[in-house]
Amino acid sequence: MPRADGTSVQRGPWSIMIGSAIFAVLLATACESPAQTVAQGLQVDEEPTTVRGTVVNAITHAPIARALVLTPGNTGAMMTDGEGHFEFTLPKSGTEVQFHTFGPTSLIARKPGFLDDPNNRSQVDVTPSTEITVALLPEALIKGRVISSETDPTPGISVQLFSRQVQNGMPKWVQMGETRANSNGEFRFAELLPGTYKLLSNESMDNDPVTTIPGGQQYGFPPVYYPGVSDFAAAGTIQLTAGQTVQADLPLTRQPYFPVKIPVANLEPNAFNVTVSVQGHRGPGYSLGYNAQNQQIEGLLPNGNYLVEAASYGQNSVGGSAHLAVAGAPAEGPSLTLTPFSSINVHVVEEFTATDWQGSVFGSNVGRHPIPVHGPRLYLQISAESADDFQQGGAGLRPPTGPNDDSFVLQNVAPGRYWLRLHSSRGYVAAATMGGVDVLHQPLIVSPGSSTPIEVTMRDDMAELDGTVAGITQPTVSGSKMSHLMPQPQAWIYCVPLPDSTGQFQQLWVSPDGKINSWQMTPGAYRVLAFANQQPNLPFRDPEAMRAYESKGQVVHLAAGQKTSVQLQLISGIE
Repeated sequence: MPRADGTSVQRGPWSIMIGSAIFAVLLATACESPAQTVAQGLQVDEEPTTVRGTVVNAITHAPIARALVLTPGNTGAMMTDGEGHFEFTLPKSGTEVQFHTFGPTSLIARKPGFLDDPNNRSQVDVTPSTEITVALLPEALIKGRVISSETDPTPGISVQLFSRQVQNGMPKWVQMGETRANSNGEFRFAELLPGTYKLLSNESMDNDPVTTIPGGQQYGFPPVYYPGVSDFAAAGTIQLTAGQTVQADLPLTRQPYFPVKIPVANLEPNAFNVTVSVQGHRGPGYSLGYNAQNQQIEGLLPNGNYLVEAASYGQNSVGGSAHLAVAGAPAEGPSLTLTPFSSINVHVVEEFTATDWQGSVFGSNVGRHPIPVHGPRLYLQISAESADDFQQGGAGLRPPTGPNDDSFVLQNVAPGRYWLRLHSSRGYVAAATMGGVDVLHQPLIVSPGSSTPIEVTMRDDMAELDGTVAGITQPTVSGSKMSHLMPQPQAWIYCVPLPDSTGQFQQLWVSPDGKINSWQMTPGAYRVLAFANQQPNLPFRDPEAMRAYESKGQVVHLAAGQKTSVQLQLISGIE
């Protein structure tokens, strides 16, 4: 979104954008008295109840004036006063507060420049006739300039921002946004949450008519990765705290660019992607295209050593790679041959003791005709997820080819490193190996033409876990009946396998009285953690990152067929 000064604003994932028309409606609603705002549709026999509170800065705890406070379903809205206070009069029928969505008792606060507080959220449970506090987190900002010298700004350069985020328990670099520098070379990313970020400029050709000679040497600006290095892996990180503004300049260097080409062999008529990596370190920044008429990858690159990869995606995926060196002259790489991606068989050995298992029978389709599935397909799901902290994607199981096809095959697996993901509704995965390598705990390495099968062993001699969590505050609603409501979790339990443990990560339910009822668990060693808030970014698959939790929770060893109890202390906040 352009600002008055020409810079751009990148909205974060929790940002709230209010259009002028919608905002006008909310302001009109806010101008009504509290009673007018929420009393629409009240029945004659309904009695009002009052909710009062204050919206505050989650870091400084200072009150926030002119914040918008909404009732569930947006049935009512008002602005806080100069001291951050608000007050709603809500309908009450009998002894039960009548809300519409999100549960019976919650309000939401919003204000530009502030975000949801991940620790205390802006949606807060409410006890009628009691003062409440709604916390909003001040936004963080990254701003800077792209410059080719101390005095010469470089306008029009595109800048990308990546955030370190946890996906399925592993940290990955995920693109958060892209903006373009203004005429002064300035850029700006706003509404950012606390976290770890990387910043880079995209490559750009110098098309200035004053300095460009038709038919002569071409020049451009290669990507620069903050604070001024040449590849994404070596880039420095920006650690943002709430409300912080970081100045991050990108110093560009104008360099000569040279034509490059790589012939592509045995290309099918389907589309494919081309990626360019510096020194083989995968990351964003460079690009090349495909010339279908000449059947070759073409473009412009500065001096350097590159890995060029091409891949198609679909039912019969193919891919290939070639190394390319550019040294002061046009360059041509060796022919890039596209070969089919690997199909890896999965052999499942069942060591179940129970014979009375009743599972859901999942159907599959061949063409338009549904077919039954048999064997491990009834309960076991398998996929491969890229282990590269930048690269996304993976592979899944091939659908059955007919009613008698019980084979397990991971299809279209590109060369690379993967984490094997196995989820079973019957028993547990006791072991998974590929060529003698434990792929439950080590990456699955796939080379071109890989055919070594994966061996999986299933067992059902589960362990059992129960226990209690101390420190849970019981919710109370004075004068209201809550028995008809779904109990809200007061704690979140995460069972994290220790390194080299046979255990598998699991999240458990805690009853409102703090009891962990008996849960079936995969045998193994775990660190059991109890949090007052959900932990969507818990890096449970990263042993190095989990060292921060070594003094937290309780370590338990769950033996097959045995029951173990834990006594946990609630961990407040986000660790």
